[in-house]
Amino acid sequence: MLISWRAGPGAPHLLLPLLLLAAWEAGSGQVHYSVPEEAKHGTFVGRIAQDLGLELAELVPRLFRVASKGRADLLEVNLQNGILFVNSRIDREELCGRSAVCSIHLEVIVDKPLQVFHVEVEVRDINDNPPVFPESKKRISIAESRLPETRFPLDGAYDADIGVNSALTYRLDPNDFFALDAQNNREQTSLLSLVLRKSLDREEIQEHSLLLTASDGGKPELTGRVQLLITVLDVNDNAPEFDQSIYKVRVLENAFNGTLVIKLNATDPDDGANGDIVYSFRRPVSPAVEYAFIISPSNGEIRTKGNLDFEEKKLYEIPVEAVDKGNIPMAGHCTVLVEVLDVNDNAPEVTITSLSLPVREDAQPSTVIALMSVSDRDSGTNGQVICSLTPHTPFKLVSTFKNYYSLVLDDALDRESVSTYALVVTARDRGSPSLSATVSVSVEVADVNDNAPTFAQPEYTVFVKENNPPGCHIFTVSARDADAQENALVSYSLVERRVGERALSSYVSVHAESGKVYALQPLDHEELELLQFQVSACDSGFPPLGSNVTLQVFVLDENDNPPAVLSSVSELVPWSVGAGHVVAKVRAVDADSGYNAWLSYELQPAAGGARSPFRVGLYTGEVSTTRALDEADAPRQRLLVLVKDHGEPPLVATATVLVSLVESGQALKTSSRASAGSAGPEATLVNINVYLIIAICAVSSLLVLTLLLYTALRCSAPPTEGVCGPGKPKLVCSSAVGTWSYSQQRRQRACSGEGPPKTDLMAFSPSLPPFLDSAEGTGQREADSEHSNEPR
Repeated sequence: MLISWRAGPGAPHLLLPLLLLAAWEAGSGQVHYSVPEEAKHGTFVGRIAQDLGLELAELVPRLFRVASKGRADLLEVNLQNGILFVNSRIDREELCGRSAVCSIHLEVIVDKPLQVFHVEVEVRDINDNPPVFPESKKRISIAESRLPETRFPLDGAYDADIGVNSALTYRLDPNDFFALDAQNNREQTSLLSLVLRKSLDREEIQEHSLLLTASDGGKPELTGRVQLLITVLDVNDNAPEFDQSIYKVRVLENAFNGTLVIKLNATDPDDGANGDIVYSFRRPVSPAVEYAFIISPSNGEIRTKGNLDFEEKKLYEIPVEAVDKGNIPMAGHCTVLVEVLDVNDNAPEVTITSLSLPVREDAQPSTVIALMSVSDRDSGTNGQVICSLTPHTPFKLVSTFKNYYSLVLDDALDRESVSTYALVVTARDRGSPSLSATVSVSVEVADVNDNAPTFAQPEYTVFVKENNPPGCHIFTVSARDADAQENALVSYSLVERRVGERALSSYVSVHAESGKVYALQPLDHEELELLQFQVSACDSGFPPLGSNVTLQVFVLDENDNPPAVLSSVSELVPWSVGAGHVVAKVRAVDADSGYNAWLSYELQPAAGGARSPFRVGLYTGEVSTTRALDEADAPRQRLLVLVKDHGEPPLVATATVLVSLVESGQALKTSSRASAGSAGPEATLVNINVYLIIAICAVSSLLVLTLLLYTALRCSAPPTEGVCGPGKPKLVCSSAVGTWSYSQQRRQRACSGEGPPKTDLMAFSPSLPPFLDSAEGTGQREADSEHSNEPR
């Protein structure tokens, strides 16, 4: 960067402001260089990487790049040494015209993190353009009657350079008749005139040839020449004259075609044709003037012809001449300076130079989303632009440098709430009426795995009938993940644990994609009434997130176990017993539960249709006499008792009771011996059965209380699929011989195609020895027992 200044008396006082200015420029990220125009390819401009504070090693990884709004090929950066150099020919006049300041604005952009630096390269003018006259030969007609000190306007030379390189000086070949007069005005235009110093005499010299030379102020000095061919005319000796030599007018750039700019008035003191004036643009006419204006030859009105554009040309210099119609025409000259006034006729322009999409939803505030620039070709207030953003959240616009803005994140994003933002950037100028331009930016939010899969409820209850086929589908779990794509792809698995001595995976499995739960083997209610386990749902994001749900699988009983008779019965019965005497008791058990384990007893009719003197209790299994025995009865009788459960279909077992009819004394001896031989074991057995009944009642009471509490909790919660609320339990303890029954009535909804609710009855019959039963009151006890054990 080239910085030049001169030290003067006030230099110490200026040092601090200069240091503050340099610090501000460094903070704002702007670097200034200068380079002369027409510099050769490879000319060193500056160490841009070093001046921007960037390491050479990070230029390539951070995608160091240079962007320019104009021609991007003029300057280039060597990424190996970080030097900015001239890449192609720079012509200041082509790039900036006659603008006093000519700069190339560069945007240096690096990523990781995204940064933008602004670099301004000033193109210095060199004296590479010589002065050029509009014509190589200029013909001028001058009447011999013109008086000394008469001025004849000349077209000055044009130098495309600026500053001292375009400061022109003129000199005329030495002669006795003409001198040169050059004046500069505030509009930086040269008024060049040829001054007649001595009266002309056509009879002596008819034509004068002079050489006019224009030199610029550059080093080395460049020159341009025009040959002046002056013809001396005779006769008409009065030329038209304007009121002013220079007219200044203003016109709006949006003026309609034909708008009057100015009406010129020239006078000629001659009479007749010599005093008739014709107005015209003095040749050569500039193409810009010829395109934009027209002059009336008769009245001198100058009107607009083409469209005016302040942004293309702000000032027109129109040379006008008034020529009379004498035999030797004479002309008067003036200059009209037309200043074009700016109108707000250009809307702002918005350009997006860099866009980083999509934006991760976990992006931090102040993250740069896009870089954009605004411009307005108008000037002054009409060219001042204000930018705004809608909607205002969660983004904002930050002004970085002059008309450059950054679109940054202002608040946290949540893709699950809003996945795409439609942003509108509006650029509005301060003109009246104001003009605006908009550009739409669609910001897509990229998903981040920030949501774990969730189940509709934390626990599910499933009812499955035992003896299910292997691999049957018993339930389907489903979890929802609010994320997208692979972050929302849910897979299911079992949370492995031990069930007794076996692994949980030997009982059930879950399909990883569908969440369907399968029973891998037939379940047995008698072995496993409740299987409780957890299923895990995990997404495919990184890192993966997951959650668990609990499944309670109740195995429902089926009638798959027939009653089992504990032992065959053989009894000695005296001939003298009366009706209702209990002679034996059939004991049977059923491994099922509920109705499937509720047993009933039935005596099979004797062969031949003979009426048997015995009968069996329907629910007690006690075999008793129906009448007094007589000699017609067979002394040895074989009774077949059918034991049936209440399942669907019912299962049956057969028990054999052998009854021998003997005399009373023989039966007493046998009973005494049996009593003596088994007193000790029978007493022990009675004690054990009493304790067993007490324990069973205690455990059953605890189970009833648990079920009541569970029922209250389930009924208070909203009903769930596959879950049926339990009904009101009943507790029945009856039977004179110690039979205890428990039934629980369950209502099941038709979620699995079940029928109406039924009553389950669990019966426990203690094994009491037959001799503990007495014959007294047996009939009434049997009737009461049968009545009390009927299902309710």
